[in-house]
This record gives sequence, structure tokens and C-alpha cells, in this order.
Amino acid sequence: MRWIWIDAFTEFESGRRARAIKNVTLAEEYLHDHFPGYPVLPPSLMIEGMAQTAGILVGEAGGFREKVILAKVRRAEFDDYCVPGDTVGYEAVIETMDAAAASIDGTVYRNDAKIGSIALMFSHADQAATNLGLPEHNFVFNDQFMDLLNTYRLKSRD
Repeated sequence: MRWIWIDAFTEFESGRRARAIKNVTLAEEYLHDHFPGYPVLPPSLMIEGMAQTAGILVGEAGGFREKVILAKVRRAEFDDYCVPGDTVGYEAVIETMDAAAASIDGTVYRNDAKIGSIALMFSHADQAATNLGLPEHNFVFNDQFMDLLNTYRLKSRD
């Protein structure tokens, strides 16, 4: 099973920036385990939501030809948590990108108020390391991720 930590893209500028959202609900079992009696979306999962948002942005900029892998969390700072009923917003902006890697500057929002900032590095696995034993097919951008982007593209045409 692969967990998807974003529900939808709300903005997408190819090669520049993307915004995505995640609605936090009590229906998600992980919320009950993190702090019993005080369900919160932990920062580690907000980092993953940003990584998924930014990873799709980087992958799309390269035509999804590369396996884009999160290589490093350079910075992750949070001022607050998100709880059931909140909408988490992720804004990812490409700082640099070349054949081997990309760096992203990200902002995390709770109901449109900034609660965190994240800086991530991604590796283009096919270019950066050829002896990793990775599968030939692009396992990173599966149908679930592609559906998120395609749904945004269909809605933005209307």
C-alpha cells in the first residue's frame, strides 16, 4: 500500500511551482495513534505531503522521464499542528533544477495561515546513480500520483 498525503492540486505552474491540499479527518486511523486523545497530523507526514507535492512538480518539469527521489530534508520548521477539520496547504517552488537534482523551497499552511517552511533536495535517480539496482520502470510516479495531476488539469480547463 502506498499512502498519498495530498488530496488535490489547486495550482500548478509547470517547472515553477505547485500548490496542493490535504484535508485532515478523523476517518484516518493514523491520527488516533500519534497522540492518544489529541489527534494531530504529525509534522513528519506534512513533510511527506510536501515531498509528494514537490516531487510531482519536479517530475512533471522533466516529462516524468526520471525517477525523482527525495534525497534530503534540508530544513523543516513548524509552528503548529493540524487537527481534524483543518485543510493543510502545500506550496512548492523550484529553486534549482539540473540533470542530476532539484532543490525546492516549500511553505505549509493550515487553513491558509502559514505554519511551516520546508527545504527539500531531490535526486534524479537515473542520472545521479546508475548502480542502485532500481527497477527499469518509473515506480515513483504511479497511477495515483498521475491521477492527482490529471484531475487538476481537467478541472483547470473548465
